[in-house]
Amino acid sequence: MSVKYGILTLLSLQKDHGYELKLGLESLLGVKGKINPGQIYTTLDRLIRDQFVLSVGKDDQDRKLYDITSNGKKELESWLLEPVPYHSTRDDFHFKWSCARRMDFKHEKKMLDQQKAMIMKDVMELTQLKADFLFQGDESRYLLITGTLLHLEADLNWIHQVENRNHS
Repeated sequence: MSVKYGILTLLSLQKDHGYELKLGLESLLGVKGKINPGQIYTTLDRLIRDQFVLSVGKDDQDRKLYDITSNGKKELESWLLEPVPYHSTRDDFHFKWSCARRMDFKHEKKMLDQQKAMIMKDVMELTQLKADFLFQGDESRYLLITGTLLHLEADLNWIHQVENRNHS
């Protein structure tokens, strides 16, 4: 889960202030009240420092408004297109996909294709390891790899369902 990329996603849709960004991020994550407001403002300060976000004045209630810069949009797109290795948990990819979906990211198909390619690469490597462990009689590692392969298969099935829903 990345507060940084969640904020960039929300600002790619509209200028906003800190509290609305907190609510939007909680909505993206599917949690309520779990994001510390201080974390939002600390992240915004870093995003401004890195020139991904600008402070663009105040709204009619005197709250500071933020907007994404062109560098911020490039950073967000680069992050969205970077496949997520399985070992960093598939939750990272699901969060990234939720961000892409929220902003109607035009490269969602490319994102899904790259994730599928990474999963397939992992499946091939793990299948070879699984065979090696079976041959060596290492049942524990064989079963762990079998479990990981089942998770990868489920992830692939989920991506196929997303793709099929997009086409219907």
